[in-house]
Amino acid sequence: MENTFDSSEECALRMDREDPLARFRDQFYIPEGIIYMDGNSLGLLSKDAESVVNRVLNEWKQLVIRGWLEAQQPWFYFAERLGAMASQFVGASPNEVIATGTTTINIHSLVSTFYQPADMRTRIIADELNFPTDIYALRSQVMLKNLDPAKHLILVQSSDGRTLHEDTIAKQMDERVVLALLPSVLYRSGQLLDIPYLTRKAHEHGIIIGFDCSHSVGAIPHYLDDWDVDFAMWCSYKYMNGGPGAPAFLYINRRHFERMPMLTGWFGYVKNKQFDMLIDFEHEKSAGGWQISSPSILSSAALEGSLSLLLDAGIKRIRVKSLKMTSYLMFLIDKMLSHEPYNFRIGTPSEDHRRGGHVAIEHKEAWRICEALKTASVIPDFRLPDILRFAPVALYNTYHELWQIVHLLKDIIDHKKYEQFSPTRKEIS
Repeated sequence: MENTFDSSEECALRMDREDPLARFRDQFYIPEGIIYMDGNSLGLLSKDAESVVNRVLNEWKQLVIRGWLEAQQPWFYFAERLGAMASQFVGASPNEVIATGTTTINIHSLVSTFYQPADMRTRIIADELNFPTDIYALRSQVMLKNLDPAKHLILVQSSDGRTLHEDTIAKQMDERVVLALLPSVLYRSGQLLDIPYLTRKAHEHGIIIGFDCSHSVGAIPHYLDDWDVDFAMWCSYKYMNGGPGAPAFLYINRRHFERMPMLTGWFGYVKNKQFDMLIDFEHEKSAGGWQISSPSILSSAALEGSLSLLLDAGIKRIRVKSLKMTSYLMFLIDKMLSHEPYNFRIGTPSEDHRRGGHVAIEHKEAWRICEALKTASVIPDFRLPDILRFAPVALYNTYHELWQIVHLLKDIIDHKKYEQFSPTRKEIS
């Protein structure tokens, strides 16, 4: 992507005036006086999401149990409806995606289905930079097979502590590996992995491969069917703006529909027989077969509104603006804050095809600088050991906010404002 930036305030204001997605900002509740840059942890509430939540609350009030079949979006089919909406962001057929569970529950559900060690094939490939819940789940899945994670869970190492090399991952793929689970985007550095390449390499060795797309869906177009990915899962409270604790999603390539889910529950039963209450389990031959429990209807309601908003904006347009915003932020950091006495370092790949939706800025005083920014009404987040993450979300952040942040960082260093804060981290950061 070719961008012509300069460090003037007018450059930022001009880009905002020319922004084709600018109208969507008014659809979100943005706390007054706050520059919110933590949408890769929790997205903002939209008016569309609020409206649907109020609708569903009223349906509960008026219809009571009849809401399961008589609500505007019948609750009995709500998870499938949301899955069909979300499928448009990930390049899948509607019946390959379902809104269900949480990310970690879905990891357990999918890995327990696809991790079937036999003979020499006993290993799982993951990586040392993945979000810890993925590793916790994988270790427990290996132990459930009475195997030792130290021997059978292979964590690909990073050469720089920030990024992974796809060739290094591919070199671990051999006849001893049965499954690979990798992130689409690394949660610290924001590196976007080459999913098509890794999928192709895995399949060359007869390996089933899945991706945790929690840090990419809603910010980046995916083409899971075209890429031939076997399975995937992601949360919905980041770039999808589904709200705290919103249901997660899982994707299963249709060629695996006949497989038996290994964590079963009644909501995964064949839909038109579910209330027959038969004790012999027969799963729905779709992603819906991997549901375990009844969907959380109130939490799901916000997703209907937020997904409608994302579909209106269009994921391709969202990606264009997201790349431009992250490029602009990195340009300003590099030009204004990479030298003495500022010494900020960019930990995110500069190439568009290798970058997700956030930018990782490194500094030895990152924690205290993060606290100083919050005092100045900017909300980023901090990740160990020395990373400030900024996620300019295409639907509600502006270029001028990025310009303001860089000038606030400059002021914090110029006047050593970070020194007034304790170096001890809080429980949630």
